[in-house]
Amino acid sequence: MEIIRRHIESQVLSLTGLAIGGVDYENPPGDPGLFGPDSVCWHVHSDFTSMMVGGISALLLQALHPLALAGVWDHSNFRQDLLGRLRRTGQFISGTTFGSKADAQRLIERVRAIHLNVTGHAADGRPYAAYDPDLLTWVHVAEVSSFLKAHLRYLNPALSSSDQDRYYAEVALIAESLGARGIPRSRAQIADYLQGIRPQLRCDDRSREIMHVLFNAPAPSALARPFGALMMQAGVELLPDWASDMLDSRQTPRQRQLIQLGVRRTAPILRWAVRSGSVHRARRRMGLPIR
Repeated sequence: MEIIRRHIESQVLSLTGLAIGGVDYENPPGDPGLFGPDSVCWHVHSDFTSMMVGGISALLLQALHPLALAGVWDHSNFRQDLLGRLRRTGQFISGTTFGSKADAQRLIERVRAIHLNVTGHAADGRPYAAYDPDLLTWVHVAEVSSFLKAHLRYLNPALSSSDQDRYYAEVALIAESLGARGIPRSRAQIADYLQGIRPQLRCDDRSREIMHVLFNAPAPSALARPFGALMMQAGVELLPDWASDMLDSRQTPRQRQLIQLGVRRTAPILRWAVRSGSVHRARRRMGLPIR
């Protein structure tokens, strides 16, 4: 069984930011990072399965904003290296959540520097800049609302309302550090924000190409192929109904039931197998037992 566990773990970690290195989660000893182990975001961001589902859903949601999509389209090699992009995004999220304060600040400054060069014009002629505070807020809200929704669906549906609000208040620090403004800090504010931004969202050929790339990306291994297909479907299933309609990807009730069942059966296996993820290493840094 240990051989099987290690094989599954290596497959999982190959999909994460740990595969590209650069963040030492086990040092310096006792450094709590930006949030510490008692934070809600440590809890929400610790589960690989729900974060994967939430991350895919967030990518699809972000693709509905023409200006945010233009920056990815013009300045990213996601079509040739989707896995690399996912790993880099994962590294930023895990590094700012579980890394030391120095590593978290380094990652934030690196992204801020990258954003300075991500400028241009969208397909409709409007100028865009990745450092635009409003675009940063959109990207942030799409991500964290998807992460929390996946967490509630697949790990802890009993997370209290106050802790859900606390989660949004905690992770606002990252968006603020990147330059976002008007950042929602509660469930009610998130709901109001998403309702207010909907008139700015569009589904066009580029949005559909994002879906095509996601669903046709080569799997890193034969073992990962069925898991990846399930995660893609689960990411679509997690979308708000209005976003699914825009992307013409609405699933039937039966399909949604089967997708959720598949994820719930897969997730415990991955939680059993992964014992050296970012959160486990961070807990060792803090001298805490590994759960």
